[in-house]
Amino acid sequence: MSSITTEPAVLVLEDGRVFRGRAYGALGTALGEAVFSTGMTGYQETITDPSYAGQLVVQTAPHIGNTGVNAADAESRRIWVSGYVVRDAARRPSNWRSEGSLDEQLRAQGVVGIQDVDTRAVTRHLRDRGAMRGGIFSGDAALRPEPELVAAVAAAERMEGRRLAETVSVTEAYVVEPAEHGWEGEVRHELVAVDLGIKSMTPHRFAERGVRVHVVPADTTFEQIRALRPRGVFFSNGPGDPATAERQVETLRQVLRAGIPFFGICFGNQLLGRALGFGTYKLVFGHRGINQPVLDRRTGRVEITAHNHGFAVDAPLEGPVTAPLEEFGRVEVSHVCLNDDVVEGLNCRDLPAFSVQYHPEAAAGPHDASYLFGRFIELMDSHRDGSADPTIDNAVPGGAQGARPDRDASTEGQH
Repeated sequence: MSSITTEPAVLVLEDGRVFRGRAYGALGTALGEAVFSTGMTGYQETITDPSYAGQLVVQTAPHIGNTGVNAADAESRRIWVSGYVVRDAARRPSNWRSEGSLDEQLRAQGVVGIQDVDTRAVTRHLRDRGAMRGGIFSGDAALRPEPELVAAVAAAERMEGRRLAETVSVTEAYVVEPAEHGWEGEVRHELVAVDLGIKSMTPHRFAERGVRVHVVPADTTFEQIRALRPRGVFFSNGPGDPATAERQVETLRQVLRAGIPFFGICFGNQLLGRALGFGTYKLVFGHRGINQPVLDRRTGRVEITAHNHGFAVDAPLEGPVTAPLEEFGRVEVSHVCLNDDVVEGLNCRDLPAFSVQYHPEAAAGPHDASYLFGRFIELMDSHRDGSADPTIDNAVPGGAQGARPDRDASTEGQH
């Protein structure tokens, strides 16, 4: 179906900036944090990524919807963006894999959007002023006086302090079998993946390498994890402020104390940082897209990676250092964003644990970081001797002692 409509729509930002266009998707009102994504492809993977819950996503790519949508490319059970902002919406899809139009999908799921917006101007505004609350108003809602619309945006929740992982997580555990994804040998390992907003391609990447993945809800306890006798534990990406995830952080500390190999991505990276005693802070406008350059400090290799995060770990780039919670030994920043020196990965020197801030599953995105799944499997291989028996709370080895360099989180634009 064509996306042509005469219904008016308006994007209103909390600082009073207004952008007018036409309705796209459902009619009504959408409130959330206005952010921009720089990916040139993968719009369906973007809008179905649970990490975008609570956000109005501005696509910097000018032409959206031309390949339609299909069931195979969805990264979750539904669209998670609160609202969608595009410049040129395709009038109709044209692709052999298309099963419907993006406009139809947005309307079917009640997602309010806006088209014919100068998304370059919106992006430049958010880049200079920072991510902020916004609202999309279409149909009759767009006809209200602008001061009323600005007031509605100002009354919306901020992303700081929002606890969202439980709202996007599954409520019942499920298993992803290696045989379902092309693996023909014996199962190599049992892995527990805590769903904080997991993308469907992530357990797929483990399964195709011979790992049976038990995907469990965000509120799963350590005792429930241990009952599954996993060789490793994985924390996924997800939305919201990591400072609100006290329950998951404490569960992760129990995992670390038990000596179970751990791997985290995105939100999982932030929670590892907090579990070790580091703080987290909000980025000015965040990293979102599939073209972010990251340096792997161990190999010296620059990777082009997929990102979707507005918070980061506040850890010293110089290392290794003793974790603020000294029981966990030494930790080092393993990856750094080359655009702004934001911490993009952590590696524990005295524990079988590491994490990255970006999305190595490449959906949508480059495959530069796919090696990380193999690296974690090697880590689980190395603990076959029973040293990571999940029924034993092993003592954590001590690390080198030393003061943690101070870091002013208020200077976030310099990270």
